[in-house]
Amino acid sequence: MKKHIIRGIVMCLAFTAAFADEPVTFTVEKAVEYAMKNSRTLKSADIDLEIKKRAADYSWNVLVPSVNVSGTLSRQNDISSTIDSANASIQMANAFSALTGAPKQSPVKETESMHWAAVANLGVSWNFSLAYIEQIKAAKFDYETGLITRKQSMKETEVNVKKLFYGLLLQQENIKLQKVTLENARRRSNQAYTNYENGSVPELSYLQAYVAYENQKPSVADAERTFRQQIDTFAFILGLPVGTDIVLDGSIEPDYVDLMADELITQYGSGSLDIQSLNSSKKTLEANLKALNLSSFSPAFAFSYGFQPVHSDAFNSDNSWFDADNWKDSGSMSFTLAWNITNMLPFSSNRQQAKDLKSNIEKLNVSLETLKENQKMEVIKALDTMKSAREQISAMSRNISLAQRSYEMAETSYQAGTTELLSLRDSEEQLYKAKLGLANQKFNYIAAMLDLEKILNTTFGE
Repeated sequence: MKKHIIRGIVMCLAFTAAFADEPVTFTVEKAVEYAMKNSRTLKSADIDLEIKKRAADYSWNVLVPSVNVSGTLSRQNDISSTIDSANASIQMANAFSALTGAPKQSPVKETESMHWAAVANLGVSWNFSLAYIEQIKAAKFDYETGLITRKQSMKETEVNVKKLFYGLLLQQENIKLQKVTLENARRRSNQAYTNYENGSVPELSYLQAYVAYENQKPSVADAERTFRQQIDTFAFILGLPVGTDIVLDGSIEPDYVDLMADELITQYGSGSLDIQSLNSSKKTLEANLKALNLSSFSPAFAFSYGFQPVHSDAFNSDNSWFDADNWKDSGSMSFTLAWNITNMLPFSSNRQQAKDLKSNIEKLNVSLETLKENQKMEVIKALDTMKSAREQISAMSRNISLAQRSYEMAETSYQAGTTELLSLRDSEEQLYKAKLGLANQKFNYIAAMLDLEKILNTTFGE
């Protein structure tokens, strides 16, 4: 009985947990922080960076000597020539022994053990070239480029999250204004119906108010559906499951700053991540070019040592494997300096590769100049957008109060029957456009500032 009760409690808890997902609330700062930890794009960039870091950390392994150890047990198929040679030597020795009185030796008879030999081998080789030093430097520079690329991914993710966050707030404001307008249309439709039932207005007035109300419903539904889709995109960028219920905590209120293009470029231009990335890539290519030149025009040094003990007649019980006298060392040691003359020739593949590297370095120099000029244009463009948006914000802030007063007066007149529905809707539309236009210009200012911060790799405002 207790088991059934416990099982029921567990099932109830599981059922409750499955349907107790609370909405996730994000401020813009928390959204950026969460994306930095969970973004799939940044996780992929981290893997790429780890590969480059590992290559840089162990780039010195080209200086590690190569050590090989092996053991071989071999059987020679035909040893008759060796035995014949040994017996010929014995016959000659016996001929001399007849003169000297020394004991004669018995001829060698072939045995299976004579076919076998044991060979051990210890080989050590070490190669060195001045090119290795530049190759190590190139690996370090490549890792530095990877760090900059990671920072670029972080900055891009930050800007994308902030833009989408404020864009969603703008959509929320749009939906809010549309719902207010829809609610006003509903109230007017109900009022028109009541007036029509009381005989104070003709049926046409009621029908006009009702149709105006119904026509606004689809646009509100479309706006809400688009907003939900954008929320899913936002969740995906943050690294949350698609379909997560997200609540946005914030407002579209920019931090206004006064900036000058020339001063910004002078102070922050060189700190651009794009410029840093190109400079780092240039250093990598230059190091690779130096390595290629050194490998072509400087000698390579090679050291080799081999220890190779050989045990013949391996399975003869009289030749112990543990007796050092039964092993013969066939190893050697060598020191070598080598030049590859072919690589020095101007038409060789090596020299052609060097020319390609030089051309790529020249291309990077052109790209740097282009990037710097483009940076100036982008900075000026962003500042112009911010200036224009700020002027529009000032103008629209004043217009909203006028539009609000105009709408209130039109609504009062409509209720009194002295103003047509069309005039009221026109006043309401002007108020709606003024409020939405103000929100749009605030978003434009924030988006332009985010673009400026990304271009110059810095932060403005508070």
